[in-house]
Amino acid sequence: MQNARLTLDPSFTVGRINRNLFGGFVEHLGRHVYDGIYEPGHATADDEGFRQDVIELVREMGVSTIRYPGGNFVSGFRWEDSVGPREDRPTRLDLAWHSTETNQVGMHEFASWLQKVGSDLMLAVNLGTRGTPEALELLEYSNLPKGTALSDQRMANGRPDPFDVKIWCLGNEMDGPWQLGHRSAEDYGKLAAITARAMRQLDPSIELVACGSSSAHMPTFGEWERVVLTHTYDVVDYISCHAYYEEKSGDLASFLASAVDMDSFIESVVATADHVKAVRGSSKTINISFDEWNVWYISRFENVDKIEGLDNWPVAPRLLEDCYSVADAVVFGNLMISLLKHADRVTSASLAQLVNVIAPILTEPGGPAWRQTTFFPFSITSKLAQGSVLELKLDAGTYQTSEYGVVPLVDAVATHDDETGATAVFLVNRSQTEETTVTIDITALNGFSTVDAQSLYDADVYAKNTLEEPERVTMRPNTSAKLDGGVVNITLPPVSWTAVSLA
Repeated sequence: MQNARLTLDPSFTVGRINRNLFGGFVEHLGRHVYDGIYEPGHATADDEGFRQDVIELVREMGVSTIRYPGGNFVSGFRWEDSVGPREDRPTRLDLAWHSTETNQVGMHEFASWLQKVGSDLMLAVNLGTRGTPEALELLEYSNLPKGTALSDQRMANGRPDPFDVKIWCLGNEMDGPWQLGHRSAEDYGKLAAITARAMRQLDPSIELVACGSSSAHMPTFGEWERVVLTHTYDVVDYISCHAYYEEKSGDLASFLASAVDMDSFIESVVATADHVKAVRGSSKTINISFDEWNVWYISRFENVDKIEGLDNWPVAPRLLEDCYSVADAVVFGNLMISLLKHADRVTSASLAQLVNVIAPILTEPGGPAWRQTTFFPFSITSKLAQGSVLELKLDAGTYQTSEYGVVPLVDAVATHDDETGATAVFLVNRSQTEETTVTIDITALNGFSTVDAQSLYDADVYAKNTLEEPERVTMRPNTSAKLDGGVVNITLPPVSWTAVSLA
């Protein structure tokens, strides 16, 4: 049995939680849109063809802002293809995922779906195969109320009011050689700055995200951020981060410590952004949009799923449909802890993705939709995390990993809302063999009479929810949680994620 101790004090905070931290991501990739959110022949389909069972699950997740339409897809996307009468929309090849895009779901349809799920639109513009003029045209179509050719075209296409998109991504992963239009940091930085200035001339109220590195392990990482921000610092609000994690070669110990890498990634990007700030003598602070993050078995995509062949361009193929285990969900929950721990600088984030494609929700054509193991940490954290993130004093044991060296056995974050008193603690036990008893000192907080705790764990850390067993894994009440005056004691099972709510 391991022991750990942490202390909560509302006098010491990291920062306020921005609800955009609980964002999602929908890309035209695989069965995400077609047979995922949109399946006209499904028994639950509404009059627009959207699956209502999926809508209900996305609502349950509490997703704030959804980034669209990519991802790699956006670097070859012509936004004009996705508006106007469906029968007039062209079918195009999607070079990013070697598929065929029918454009039957486009800007207007997706905006309608967002209204149904209660989320806001975050748009990415194509700076791969297109540039500043097309970005301006999309902005005019989306945000200008009326009186121009493009705003009037939007109205004629059935949308009298503007889409009123507030957050815009200036391209996607432009550091990646796999990306259409891939270019150097210098070239991208110049294009992003020109585009940002032009977009702000049209709509000064928007927020803009410059592309950071697509991974902390890219050979250009760090220098890419410095160069891009040197060009764009005055005209953007965010620099993006992307990170995916998977268990490799059976090294579960390292995989469970993936959040250590995310912490380091965030802190390195913050340091680089602040370096540029200092060099420029600026009073402005650039924050992070962590607009792609998840557990993704990318090695399986490369070795199994990848589509090739000049005569093979399927529509909505099964791609990236990872089935997540308990261990995956524990890591996933720990990544959410990392995002919250940096709430002062990570003020926007997008889980990549939402349905079927590396997603917390899976569907079967003509059949059910169900929650993956990763669904639970997102939905519960989105619900419970309110107010501000507290600075924690955490004392816990450690263990050795081959990837990250010596790391803590327990990771945690706490949130507190001064107005309502709502307080939550999120914990991970990375030990594969031992329970850990955590003592939470809450003497600096007053008035709690109840404690509720739920844990995600299983004797089989590779247990999954499948079509045959859609509820094999779920949250369990953790009855070990006891409130004793100014202290909460709780026992965490091995390889577990736990949410504690105090009232």
